[in-house]
Amino acid sequence: MNDADVSRQIQQMVRFIRQEAEEKANEISVSAEEEFNIEKLQLVEAEKRKIRQEYERKEKQVEIRRKIEYSMQLNASRIKVLQAQDDLVNSMKEAASQELLRVSNDSQAYKRLLKGLIVQSLLRLKESSVLLRCREVDRPLVESILNEAKQEYADKAQVHPPNVNIDRVYLPPPPTSSEAHGTFCSGGVVLASQDGKIVCENTLDARLEVAFRQKLPEIRKRLFGKMEA
Repeated sequence: MNDADVSRQIQQMVRFIRQEAEEKANEISVSAEEEFNIEKLQLVEAEKRKIRQEYERKEKQVEIRRKIEYSMQLNASRIKVLQAQDDLVNSMKEAASQELLRVSNDSQAYKRLLKGLIVQSLLRLKESSVLLRCREVDRPLVESILNEAKQEYADKAQVHPPNVNIDRVYLPPPPTSSEAHGTFCSGGVVLASQDGKIVCENTLDARLEVAFRQKLPEIRKRLFGKMEA
């Protein structure tokens, strides 16, 4: 083999080595690009997840705030409705209270009413000796019917007529225009045992309070119906 042949073989080997190196470099470059693309895709997906999670978190916060605001507005509306209902009910009670003041204007009807209240109180107390308290303006009327009331009680309870003393301490008077919001009594009586341990409050104002309290559910139902729920 001469020098020319050796030279050709060396050149062939160099070309082969260069070709192998280029192919290997291409493989490394392709592999590196693929890994880069995969890693880039993973980073992009991770960032997308973070963005989605942050969006969902903020969306939940907005929804929670919206629900809280709605609940507060709803409660405020309910309070306003309840307040309006209470105002209407109280105005009805006030109107009824004003009507009570007219009861004593009819002396004959009020006289019968007072006698009934005294008899009812005696039946509740069932005491042989009681103290009766009334308005000072009603004292003459009470004195005029007291014996009849005692006898009616005695007949109903089948006992002797009780001893009833009219107290010198009186119930508050009826209201005047100058004292419309002061302490007053619309009428009726209060009876108590002599030791004061048993008391039967049978004033018109007390009876209105009891009747109103007992009838309040029915009143609300008639006025507001299902709105109460």
